[in-house]
Amino acid sequence: MIRKLAKEVYARIKVSARESWGAPFIMGFILLLMFAAVSLAMGLALLAEVVGVAAYCALVAGVVLQLVWFLKFRKKEGELD
Repeated sequence: MIRKLAKEVYARIKVSARESWGAPFIMGFILLLMFAAVSLAMGLALLAEVVGVAAYCALVAGVVLQLVWFLKFRKKEGELD
């Protein structure tokens, strides 16, 4: 049952990453931020800071790519004039 759920989640993530350009970066941001939180809880403040900065950069890249994707495909459909 858990394997089936894991396969379904993986399939949804894969589809989401293909549909929008920024999705992989935003997912990476979430993972990096969780890693930074765990590092901070373990007392590794320097590592948490470095990972937090990397997470922020991934978020910025993901949002910019998502905005470009949105404008490109919305323009293509003729909705944005």
